[in-house]
Amino acid sequence: MRLRFSKMHGLGNDFVMIDAISQRIKLTAEKVRRLADRRFGIGCDQVLVVEVPENPEVDFGYRIFNSDGSEVENCGNGARCFAKFVRERKLTGKNRIRVQTSGAIMDLQVHADGSVSVDMGIPGLAPADLPFDSGQRAAHYTLTLADQTRLDVGAVSMGNPHAVTVVSDVQAADVAHLGPLVEGHPRFPQRVNAGFMQIVGRDEINLRVYERGAGETLACGTGACAAVVAGRVQDLLDSRVKVNLPGGGLSIEWPGEGRPVVMTGPATTVFHGQIKI
Repeated sequence: MRLRFSKMHGLGNDFVMIDAISQRIKLTAEKVRRLADRRFGIGCDQVLVVEVPENPEVDFGYRIFNSDGSEVENCGNGARCFAKFVRERKLTGKNRIRVQTSGAIMDLQVHADGSVSVDMGIPGLAPADLPFDSGQRAAHYTLTLADQTRLDVGAVSMGNPHAVTVVSDVQAADVAHLGPLVEGHPRFPQRVNAGFMQIVGRDEINLRVYERGAGETLACGTGACAAVVAGRVQDLLDSRVKVNLPGGGLSIEWPGEGRPVVMTGPATTVFHGQIKI
């Protein structure tokens, strides 16, 4: 069959967007890996699928697959692209859109300048929210990695699990080595996204993220939210923070515990196409 798709990105974190409302498609892990392959497929960090919602209180269902074929709960950069995609495909004319993933319901707001704000929901800070093997909640936890490196991490759920480490220089951080060790640490039974955060000031950070099932990406929306939450919990950051990622900047706002995180940033369409699968 021929599958219509759009290639999009949020700050270089790239996606294959699939409309499963006007065309019938059943994705398997193997098909996702083929679509995501940068040499033999389209190439992307994640495949995002728009579906008819099961919940009558939302506008769309939204499924997220990593490039390794695994399905995950949430994706902030993908949510912004989702909002632009459903409007470009004329699946909706709304500027405010409600979508449901396997992890949460999100509200998306498309602004006149093309940027998108996403209500990412209330972050989970209890170890069970991630899940994370720890008896009690703390501002940060010490992990001993397989190579015996010890890291202090903040543990945050943004609908998906994140472990955030503060580093002095994000460019010098050995993300390629440490990222997989944190991602697969046995205290995270469902694996974890590993963030490495440099504090520039109370209103600005630099961030790199090694994403679960995808490796290091140019930007990670949920990772940016988790980093700000972790920094706020440790009293390192203010409520509104500019997050500089390799692919560009996001604005993250979190008033504090019990309140939702709001992320604002761009979404870009690269091209539309068809592929035989």
